Amino acid sequence: MKMDDSVSSLKGIGAKTEKIMNRIGIYTVGDCLRHYPRDYKVYEEPVLLTEKAYDEKTPAGYLAQVNGRPQLVGRGRTPIVLCNLYEGSEKVQAIWYHSTYIRSRLQPGGRYVFYGKITHRGRQRTLEHPEIYTEEEYSALQQTMQPVYGLTEGLSQKTFYKAVRQILEQEELFPDPMPAQIRHQYSLAEYNFAVRQIHFPTDKKNYLMARHRLVFDEFFMFAVGLRRLRRENSAGGNDFVMTDDSVTDDFIASLPYRLTGAQMRVWRQISADMRGPHAMNRLIQGDVGSGKTAVAALAMLKTAANGHQSCLMAPTEVLARQHYEKLAPMFGRYGYQTVLLTGAVKEKDKRTIRAQIADGSASMIIGTHAVFQEKVEYADLALIVTDEQHRFGVHQREMLAGKNEQKRPHVIVMSATPIPRTLAIILYSDLDISVIDEKPQNRLPIKNAVVGPSYRPAAWRFIAGQIKGGHQAYVICPLVEESEMMDAENVTDYSSALKKAFPADVRIGVLHGRMKPAAKDAVMQDFADGKIDLLVSTTVIEVGVDVPNATVMMIENAERFGLAQLHQLRGRVGRGSSQSYCIFMYGKESETTKERLAIMQNTNDGFKIAEQDMKLRGPGDLFGIRQSGSMQFAIADIYADADCLIEAGQAAAQTVDEDPDLTAPEHAMIRQAYEAGRFCMDDNVTL
Repeated sequence: MKMDDSVSSLKGIGAKTEKIMNRIGIYTVGDCLRHYPRDYKVYEEPVLLTEKAYDEKTPAGYLAQVNGRPQLVGRGRTPIVLCNLYEGSEKVQAIWYHSTYIRSRLQPGGRYVFYGKITHRGRQRTLEHPEIYTEEEYSALQQTMQPVYGLTEGLSQKTFYKAVRQILEQEELFPDPMPAQIRHQYSLAEYNFAVRQIHFPTDKKNYLMARHRLVFDEFFMFAVGLRRLRRENSAGGNDFVMTDDSVTDDFIASLPYRLTGAQMRVWRQISADMRGPHAMNRLIQGDVGSGKTAVAALAMLKTAANGHQSCLMAPTEVLARQHYEKLAPMFGRYGYQTVLLTGAVKEKDKRTIRAQIADGSASMIIGTHAVFQEKVEYADLALIVTDEQHRFGVHQREMLAGKNEQKRPHVIVMSATPIPRTLAIILYSDLDISVIDEKPQNRLPIKNAVVGPSYRPAAWRFIAGQIKGGHQAYVICPLVEESEMMDAENVTDYSSALKKAFPADVRIGVLHGRMKPAAKDAVMQDFADGKIDLLVSTTVIEVGVDVPNATVMMIENAERFGLAQLHQLRGRVGRGSSQSYCIFMYGKESETTKERLAIMQNTNDGFKIAEQDMKLRGPGDLFGIRQSGSMQFAIADIYADADCLIEAGQAAAQTVDEDPDLTAPEHAMIRQAYEAGRFCMDDNVTL
């Protein structure tokens, strides 16, 4: 069996299952192996019903006796099986849905281990859908870590588990691509050992060794790619030297407000780059609302004044449209035409826009991924600005840069993701870094509150008051719908509860990642237009439109998010002149939760928060909170694995500096693996 073989070559994977696996990016045997577990089940010593203090949030193995034959109480579309479990005087009712086979699985009077969570419904204690084991079967599972994979509908854990087991039966999976010197210097486990242990750890120690190795690989290959890109950028000259500042000087003087000192500092850096010896490749980091777009607009205006085209690429159609509506009139005052190109534009209009881009009559182009499609040809593209670059892969940025085949355009990357400078130097090693660390003076600091669920009614009353006063609000939930895997608030049920609790005239909208792009854009546009008063959403709004009228954000189960992501979410409010508020509601209180959320309550500085996030989240936290939103690697986490990132960055820098083209024999497999994308998840790892 080869790693490039189709997954259909595995026993038990037919055409139907292959198509389902393809939906989550699994096409080959190697893809299957690199689809790492998202979590693990740990089976502790089973306990008697009489010995356990029932924890509704933590599953456990309960040893109990079956009293009588399981009863089938529901038929048709929702068959339900009930069974009473006893231990001494203790009684618990077990319940299974759509599992009629349970009746033949359990024998009256038999003793089994039931693995699940006991919940209370009044006086009734219930085990919902527990796993069933004989005492011998459960004993074999004890103290092991069983993988739980992120899959899709129609693909069971059992099917995927068996597929991975098949692959791991081979003696040699991959030759180790990492030179022995690097493995020794950074104490890295052998690659095949790491792959086996990440899927089926024999203990936590081996799991941590395996995870460290795979995290190092991801960071290393990513850093190698950026390091090589940096060398390519540095080798070229400046094909678009821009010296005319008359228009931008006039624009700054005509603004109804003064740019902050940080904005002016960054603008001077950009202006110097544009007339310097090499093409600009610069990252502008700054909190949401710090004024990054204003600085980027100056660069676009300078490009037009010097006779060239510029392009601003946004991650969503709604955000692209908002940029267009703000910037087009400003650019138009100086006689420059701005066009908007997104997937939603009608084909007839697209042809007109593409013609304007091709003949150079359009000086500024604003859009989504549509701006780098094959049909789009630029007359003289000299500047590329990408908004929220972590939503675009490096390859996509290179594709857009390649639109001007003869000349290399300047590049500005804007990101509101607060990343500590020590990490940003590695993660953005192909870019020069500028930081806007001031907010406009008309922005009031957001007032924060960290509260428990008992405060929810008061929070709802406060939100209702803000809406009555003419403002809008967000409520963020971690889940789309109820989940057996996680006890947390979900958008579906929460929005229904709000509709019952709030006055009928409060317009409540729903937004989540499972919606089609057009539907998501429509909801965000309605919210931006004031047609929705209260938006219940998942973190999909993390990169959203500017809604200055939104003054309240309430984040449910705040303990389940990384601090940097909480800060990103909070940045959706506080964008106008009115006082804004953020309510962090925790679902499960602990000392760690209090310590983490206290940081959010006491500061609005994204970079301070990012530094604290990095310190608080240790590497290899088995059930830790995974940072989402920025730089999503397959297994690595830039905060929890910060030390590993720094080491991998150092190793990559040393490797590329010594052997830029990776032609040395010891680097042959690094080059091969990099070019094949085997260890670098560059299509998934987005900056």
